[in-house]
Amino acid sequence: METLIVVGILAAALVWAVLMYNSLVSLRNRVRNAFSQIDVQLTRRYDLIPNLVEAVKGYMSHERGTLEDVVNARNAASAELKHAAVDPSDPEAIKALAAAETTLAGTLGRLFALVEAYPDLKANQNMMHLQEELATTENRVAFARQAFNDSVMSYNNACQSFPSNLIANNFNFRAAEFLDIGDEAKREVPAVSFG
Repeated sequence: METLIVVGILAAALVWAVLMYNSLVSLRNRVRNAFSQIDVQLTRRYDLIPNLVEAVKGYMSHERGTLEDVVNARNAASAELKHAAVDPSDPEAIKALAAAETTLAGTLGRLFALVEAYPDLKANQNMMHLQEELATTENRVAFARQAFNDSVMSYNNACQSFPSNLIANNFNFRAAEFLDIGDEAKREVPAVSFG
């Protein structure tokens, strides 16, 4: 009888451990899925940037340094996105992506500030369309980032809460990093008036 009770307790503990492990795997996969939406939107954004640079190149030939900065920041952010996509629960990869995105936002902000000085460029239909596409993509990135951060919070809560943290610690489930671009000013879409 005592042996049966011990076996029952061990079986219950094993079932609990398997359920906790599977729950952590599911939550980690939700983080990866949420990141894939960020990946799609940032890739779309990165694809728009060369078109934007081409649209302004003819008007701003003497602003070559700014255009090169935008292209370099875009390439760096794209490389960090690919690195982060390998394991979105890797905190260092997410931090590197956030830093690259902050740099890209800054260079795009400088570019749009320069666009203000060129009335013909501001009135260009292609430029207006690209600006609208970029703003739409920025909104989609914000929604995807929110979904990702919500998934990260659920995953981190499971990794850090007792008793699931016992399984997380023993099976190398580490806390993920929120995707945070920086302060509020850096999060805003650059405002450009074409009027």
